[in-house]
Amino acid sequence: MPDSRPELLTLGQDLLPYPESPAERTRWIKRLRPERALIDHEQPVAVFVEREPNAQGELEEVLTVFLATRECPWHCLMCDLWKHTSTSPPKVGAIPRQIEQALTNFPNVKTIKLYNSGSFFDPQSIRPQEDKEIAQLLSRFSRVIVESHPLLIGDRARRFRDQLGGQLEIAVGLETVDEPTLEKLNKRVTLGDFERMARWMEIEWIDLRTFILVRSPFQSEESGRIWACRSIDFAIDSLGAKVASLIPTRGGNGALELLSKQGLFSPPKLESLESAIAYGLNRGGCRIFADVWNLELLTECSFCFPTRRERLQIINQTQRIPPAALCAHCGSNPQ
Repeated sequence: MPDSRPELLTLGQDLLPYPESPAERTRWIKRLRPERALIDHEQPVAVFVEREPNAQGELEEVLTVFLATRECPWHCLMCDLWKHTSTSPPKVGAIPRQIEQALTNFPNVKTIKLYNSGSFFDPQSIRPQEDKEIAQLLSRFSRVIVESHPLLIGDRARRFRDQLGGQLEIAVGLETVDEPTLEKLNKRVTLGDFERMARWMEIEWIDLRTFILVRSPFQSEESGRIWACRSIDFAIDSLGAKVASLIPTRGGNGALELLSKQGLFSPPKLESLESAIAYGLNRGGCRIFADVWNLELLTECSFCFPTRRERLQIINQTQRIPPAALCAHCGSNPQ
C-alpha cells in the first residue's frame, strides 16, 4: 500500500481541493495523517491534576484522565486527538482497569474528567456493560465530566447519570456557530442538533461544557475572533452551557498543514484568544477557560509570551481579567 504521509505528497496532490461530500472528506482527512502513537489499552494515556474554579468560584483540584480507547467514528477536519487512540476497541474490562490505576494516587480529589479523545458513549470505545463498574469506581466524586459527540447523548447517558454518586457533566465540541464552516469541519452535526441535545440535557439535569474553536479553518483572523464570540453567545444563551473552553485551532494532523499551504488555514494569533476570553468574561453567564497547551505556537515574541501565558492562567483560575502591559518589542496589548 503506498505511503500517503503529508511529507510524501507530490506537488499535484498538494493542490487537491477540500472535498464537498462527507465521505470524500473523511478519506481526504485520513489520507493526510501522520503516524499515530502506540497506546496500551491496559493503562491510561495520561493522568494529571488541574486547578479550576467551580460554579461557586472556589478553586478546586480536578483529576484529568485521558483513557486509551478506540478512535472516534467521526473524523473532524481539525482533530489531532486520534493520535493517541487505537484502531480496535479495548477488551472488556480494560477501561475500568485504566480508571482504577488513575485513582490510586489521588484519594482526596472530588472532581474527575474522563476524556478519551472521542466519545464516552461510543460503544466501541467504552462498552455499555462497563458503565456500572465505572460508576462504582467513581462513587466518591461529587462531579464526573465525560466527553461525547452530541449525537451519542441519550438513554445511555441517563442510565450512567443514575449510577453515579455525583453530578454528571458532558463536554461537547461546539466548535463554531459559523454554519458553513461547521459543515466543512466534517463533524456531521448542526446547530439544531446541539439545541435538541441541550434541551434534553437540561430536562435530565445533566450539565453541559462546550469546546469552542478560536479561528477555525476557512476563517480569517478577524472573522475567527467574531465567530468565537458569537459561539460563546450561542453556548450560553441557546445551550445553557455551564462552561465554555476556548481552543486555539492548531496544526499537527496533516489535513491542516495542507490547508495551510492552500491559504485556507492559519492558527490564531495569541491576541485573538485573549480577546475571546475577555469578551466571554465581560458578558458573563458561564465560566470561560482558555486552553494554554502549546500556546507558544501563537506568537513569535519571546519577550512578552511568558507574562501573557501566566496572565491567561490567572484568568482561568480567577475568572477575572488583570491589567496587561504593552509589549515594547512586539507592540501587543492584551485585552
